[in-house]
Amino acid sequence: MIEWQNHIVTDDKVLVGKPVIKGTRLSVEFIFERLASGWSEKEVLDNYPRLKQDDIKAVHAFTYECFKDGLRYRR
Repeated sequence: MIEWQNHIVTDDKVLVGKPVIKGTRLSVEFIFERLASGWSEKEVLDNYPRLKQDDIKAVHAFTYECFKDGLRYRR
């Protein structure tokens, strides 16, 4: 699995400390919202050329780490 820590950072001075892709102001939340709303990885990369394929992989790995062992589905 990709080491998301090499791609995702937080800084209280950037987007109020939300996790962002290093070197950008693109938050993990923003990218994940695009993917969740049906954008393909190619569409995200085409629309945000500073992003790389590994940045998208890092978003997935970060999200997995956030939910691992912590979230349980309830109906």
